[in-house]
Amino acid sequence: MLNEDRFAAGTAARRRVLGDEYVNRSLASASEFGRPLQELVTEYCWGWLWNRDGLPDRVRSLINLGMLAALGREHELRLHVAGALRNGCTKEEIQEALLHAGIYAGVPAAVSAFRIAQDVIADHDHPTHS
Repeated sequence: MLNEDRFAAGTAARRRVLGDEYVNRSLASASEFGRPLQELVTEYCWGWLWNRDGLPDRVRSLINLGMLAALGREHELRLHVAGALRNGCTKEEIQEALLHAGIYAGVPAAVSAFRIAQDVIADHDHPTHS
């Protein structure tokens, strides 16, 4: 059963970190089959975890970068590098988080993560306007 208050808080946190465009697209494109997963992620990941007082968003972002790099989750890593920049993480902090992941998760994971982060940072620094 969906907790509407936690879902609303999760939607707000998700928008704060990932941006309105991404969240709108994710929620609008959820199929009947995928909708329960969107609700789960929004309510618990964003509504419960990201709204806890224990860590600021920027620290949560850096932790996510290390875990996503280690797991090789490239799509999510790309998304969370952009979120880390939105949360005020510096390029140097992102670099350090990925170097840390490289030592603990392996060089191939770091190589891939650096490639992705470099692309996202370049897009952030020089956005293209259609």
